Amino acid sequence: MDRRTKEQIVSELQEKLKKANLGVLTSFNAMNVEKMEALRNALRKNDAELKVVKNTLLGIASRETGFSILADHFKYPVAVVLSYKDPVAPTKALVEFARKNPELDIKVGVLDGKMLTKADITALADLPGREVLLGKLVSVMAAVPTSLVTVLSAVPRSFVQVLHAYSEKKQTLNS
Repeated sequence: MDRRTKEQIVSELQEKLKKANLGVLTSFNAMNVEKMEALRNALRKNDAELKVVKNTLLGIASRETGFSILADHFKYPVAVVLSYKDPVAPTKALVEFARKNPELDIKVGVLDGKMLTKADITALADLPGREVLLGKLVSVMAAVPTSLVTVLSAVPRSFVQVLHAYSEKKQTLNS
């Protein structure tokens, strides 16, 4: 590979690393081509991509990004999973694929500039998806006005009930 090609790969990779909010390093030594394509397709469905890059080029590209904290892990052949939107969905797909294919080893990751261990990545995969969390947020937001209306209507309702009981008591006394 000539120097110009390497520089182009580094600049493209650096742009992707700057845009990505989640990156996960994986080891893929024993995986065949079919399984790598299956992993790429699963990640693509979840708005993520898998990049296999030389460690030296990845180290150079990560220098001015949040991925620089992973530089110590660029030792063995690694693949980088990059997500640009919701970090949970691609993490779920990656962890699920790793459970079915033990030759894929999840090493470490970075989420918004913070380093993630393998346990952190697994915990992130166990979170509910973005749509589920938004649904819960909407239900909580809808519950507040409903509760407020219920509380505010309780005072007049109680007052009306007291007046009704008083009027019934008066009627029984007058009869």
